[in-house]
Amino acid sequence: MNNSQNAEMIRKVEAVIDQIRPYLEADGGNIRFVELTDDNVVNVELLGACGSCPMSTMTLKAGVEQAMKKAIPEIKSVEAINMNVH
Repeated sequence: MNNSQNAEMIRKVEAVIDQIRPYLEADGGNIRFVELTDDNVVNVELLGACGSCPMSTMTLKAGVEQAMKKAIPEIKSVEAINMNVH
């Protein structure tokens, strides 16, 4: 992927995050884009209530990741860099 393709992909990722953000904010949380890896994994940081919510794994995978893959089929997964895995 060249730099312009990468920049376009990041723009699309941020647009999807912007669409999801109001739903997270309604529950006292937020999400921040961190990076897009070379193998098309989106790394995000879950903030506020989302960072400590026991449902955050489900929110991330069933909500954020599914929306991301639907909008951008090239995305392999969405991972939270700060998620506590139990």
